Amino acid sequence: MPRPSRLASRPRSARRLAFATLCGLALAWGAEPVAAQGKLEAQYEATLAGIPVGKGAWNIDIGDDVFAAAASGGTTGLLKSFAGGSGTGASQGRVVNGALVATGYQASTTTSKKTEEIRITLDKGNVKEFGIVPEPPVDPDRIVVTDAHRRGVWDPMTASLLRVPGTGDPVTPDACHNAAPVFDGRMRYDLKLDFKRMETVKAEKGYRGPVVVCALYFVPVAGYIPDRPVIKYLAAQRNIEIAFAPVAGTRILVPFWLKVPTPLGPAMLEATSFITSPQPPRVAKTQ
Repeated sequence: MPRPSRLASRPRSARRLAFATLCGLALAWGAEPVAAQGKLEAQYEATLAGIPVGKGAWNIDIGDDVFAAAASGGTTGLLKSFAGGSGTGASQGRVVNGALVATGYQASTTTSKKTEEIRITLDKGNVKEFGIVPEPPVDPDRIVVTDAHRRGVWDPMTASLLRVPGTGDPVTPDACHNAAPVFDGRMRYDLKLDFKRMETVKAEKGYRGPVVVCALYFVPVAGYIPDRPVIKYLAAQRNIEIAFAPVAGTRILVPFWLKVPTPLGPAMLEATSFITSPQPPRVAKTQ
């Protein structure tokens, strides 16, 4: 049987790139001390060239001394028919002197071919243990992740909380003056932000108000195969944008929407419901 031409394989590669872009791009920045306790319950919809292809949910709960964050999502509609998949992610840890200190991260992805689980244990930003089940085969073309690469990093879920210092309105251009090293269990990469503009958004349910829009740059460091089209494409992109909205009662911003160009058209992840509320401080019991 003749092998398919490279030209014939391009649509499939483009679909895979779009799927990976929507489901695999982790968003992360350095988390600094939290100003107060708050809660977020959000629903997101993913579209590709304006066509709905996925849905997800993201819940964040920051208490006085502990925090937890969890996300879940999956493909729907057209994308599900040829690249179906679903996934979950979660992070938890302590709140120490107002700072979020993650102790654990878990993620699971399921496609028509396999289910994969990732677990990371952290101690003050350093990876103590991590594992992928099933264990992926060794690829000689993959850039090795060293012990040094796993020090001073953030897991994807905890790092998604963007802290804006100061005492005024956190939704300002200063929020985009940020960058962070990330380890997701397989790859070590940097994400960098630059300010682009201010906008106003309106969710179908919940938040309506200003967001700060940042340019997002993906810089692979280790744990990746340099010739992979997805890696090359994302690393070369200069038109990825992300908008951040505030969590009530805190100085934390979280993504409200994300736009990524793909060969099939713009991929977008946008909140349809974005409900936040401050958590009242815990009152110490008196004898």
